[in-house]
Amino acid sequence: MRKTALFCLFISSLALTGCQSTQVERAPISQVGSSIYLDDHFPGYELVDIETPEEIFAIDDEMRQMIADEVASEKNFKKRAVKLLRQIFKKDNLGLAYQSGANVIATDAYHKNVANCLSLTIMAYALAREAQLNVTFQEVLVPEYWVRHGEHNMLTGHVNLRLSGDKRPSESIIFGTKDIEVDFDPFVLKKSFPKKAIMKNTVLAMFYNNKGAQAMVDSDYITAYAYLKSATEAAPAFSTGWGNLGLLYRFNEQTELAKQAYRHAISLSKRNFTAMSNLSLLLDAEGKHEEAQEIQKDIARKRDKNPYYHALLADEAFHDGDIDLAVRLYKKAIRLDGRAHEFYFGLAKAYYQQDNLDSAKRAMKKAIALNRVPKTEHEYLSKLDFLKAADKDD
Repeated sequence: MRKTALFCLFISSLALTGCQSTQVERAPISQVGSSIYLDDHFPGYELVDIETPEEIFAIDDEMRQMIADEVASEKNFKKRAVKLLRQIFKKDNLGLAYQSGANVIATDAYHKNVANCLSLTIMAYALAREAQLNVTFQEVLVPEYWVRHGEHNMLTGHVNLRLSGDKRPSESIIFGTKDIEVDFDPFVLKKSFPKKAIMKNTVLAMFYNNKGAQAMVDSDYITAYAYLKSATEAAPAFSTGWGNLGLLYRFNEQTELAKQAYRHAISLSKRNFTAMSNLSLLLDAEGKHEEAQEIQKDIARKRDKNPYYHALLADEAFHDGDIDLAVRLYKKAIRLDGRAHEFYFGLAKAYYQQDNLDSAKRAMKKAIALNRVPKTEHEYLSKLDFLKAADKDD
């Protein structure tokens, strides 16, 4: 199995910024960064149709008219913000429309009702700007969290929005009690993770990174390069983009440049454990075992208290057929955080493989009780019905 970790920002995880920016501000690429690009190895990458910032954040006449008819006339900040949110969330069931791989521009998220959290957040940002609300992107500092995508593990991050009260142009935005937080993942909001403001160019880099990561999973390496290069150009301090670029190089047997990209990513963020882990794999393959082990020990110390990491190891054990180990690791993840429905679902699958149907049903019931996503609840209920039927057959 190809054991990798992509950072896929579903809302998505990044560089500390101040208040919102109406323009995408591109910082210069460092000399180190520019030396990492490998244009000649991906011929035709410049022909890939990359969405422009204007296209990604644009709204159309129908969206503009909705704001004019339903929101703009309200003068009070809080009432205007609430009216906007009602319009956004009444558009069919956004929970049912959510698709993790649907990286789409704001207009498509609005009209097609199929988008991931990042695209929904971009859409909400664009509408809030049209409604003349003070709006800021925020990175939500969630623990490392992975989802399996075929032979890949994809690391996810999260962003949301903060709507701030009206202010005079000379005033600074101060996050206070009158602010409203907009999040398309109620579980993340409920957990109250720390947050920090990020600029629009970082969100642009996240969008490109998502597209590049998906192209890499699909083995479309030219498209992946085009998007990942765009991500690092949009926000040169965005560590994740450089880490994924290193992974792309590794897939294309460009080992030396892969190591350069990983080291650059790590220099930008000491918590880019994915880049650190991938670097250690390359070093170990080259016989540099001591350096590789030191990196792995450092990562292990930092990850030991992260329940999602132990759940990842449990997923790997389950995938590899070591069910007993999977059960122990899912239980460890639950001891660290007993509120994640995914851990109980994984435990239920493992118990089922052990023919422990009673324990599997208990774990499934716990997963259902903790889950808040309607589509997932339907899937869980179907699994529980299956377990009940299997128990009767026995």
